[in-house]
Amino acid sequence: MVSPLPAVPVSILTGFLGAGKTTLLNRLLKDPDLSDTAVIINEFGDVSIDHLLVEASSDGVIELSDGCLCCTVRGELVDTLADLMDRMQTGRIKPLKRVVIETTGLADPAPVLQSVIGNPVIAQSFRLDGVVTVVDAVNGLQTLANHGEAVKQVAVADRIVISKSGLADRTQLDELRAHLRALNPRAPFIDGDSPQAGKGELFACGLYDPASKIADVGRWLQDEADHEHGHHDHDHHGHEHHHHDGDHHHHGHHHHDVTRHGADIRSFSIMHDRPIEPMALDMFIDLLRSAHGEKLLRMKAIVAVSDNPERPLVLHGVQNVFHTPERLPAWPDPTDRRTRMVLITKGLGEAFVRDLFDAFTGKPRIDRPDAQALADNPLVVPGMKF
Repeated sequence: MVSPLPAVPVSILTGFLGAGKTTLLNRLLKDPDLSDTAVIINEFGDVSIDHLLVEASSDGVIELSDGCLCCTVRGELVDTLADLMDRMQTGRIKPLKRVVIETTGLADPAPVLQSVIGNPVIAQSFRLDGVVTVVDAVNGLQTLANHGEAVKQVAVADRIVISKSGLADRTQLDELRAHLRALNPRAPFIDGDSPQAGKGELFACGLYDPASKIADVGRWLQDEADHEHGHHDHDHHGHEHHHHDGDHHHHGHHHHDVTRHGADIRSFSIMHDRPIEPMALDMFIDLLRSAHGEKLLRMKAIVAVSDNPERPLVLHGVQNVFHTPERLPAWPDPTDRRTRMVLITKGLGEAFVRDLFDAFTGKPRIDRPDAQALADNPLVVPGMKF
């Protein structure tokens, strides 16, 4: 019996038309760190691979001299990933270290993410690692003002590469950075002209490393207080709830609201310092994604579950599609075993999600609807904000 290959991390490279995705990709293809990587692109025309070309096959897969593969999207993205999976399993190509998917400039990133995490067959062989979004320093503000897809591309990013910064003046750059930070309070900014932008490690976002079976929480769950631009459209607050039975736990909540240009994008985190019952977690996730999935741009979480608190769960969802939860062998940081969730929403308020979480994970307060009321009628609950 052939042992299954380890899951291959998948990175999404996105950004609006003209942002500089192909220019960045051309730089990255020269880096030895991306050897044994498959790059899925829309067309080969603009990608400079001639200097690396070893073999061009008739079925749309190109082998490069450093062991990298390039292929175009043929039909659905799922079909292309399935073809790569079949080639690995049958030995026609050697095992891949990573897959990089370059989206079209007009793409809403959600369906691309869902293709990776939502198909049960694909999810057996591939794991979504992170999203890298390229933003044009010169035209970025105008693009964000006029195109909702560009807003989503920024909001769901784990890292933001700012291209063409040498062509923008300081005021322009500062305004763009402030707006990007308001849309996405956690993703680090990377100068597109810097050496870091040309290294394959750009894609190692750390949500889940199949090789080590560890989530690098520090990379994707950054406290907003760490950012220098915390004064831009940000509001920080924490809540500590005391329950009637004397039990006590702490929630950390940080949220960022963006209403300019009608974006209505919110990013907030929820922390919980007690293990959660598996059924309560399942009900919370199921209700959130079934009733409000279209408003949930992205969710990342590491969760302490009461049936085995020593081994946390990693959750990753996009709208109403969630990856099969992964049970880690241990906590990334043994000294910090809190449940931590990051949610990026559009038109879904923090207060509602927090109250929903509290209703399922702790004894409801008198002024908060209980879990059964929320489950029975999740869309119309008196006193809830949407």
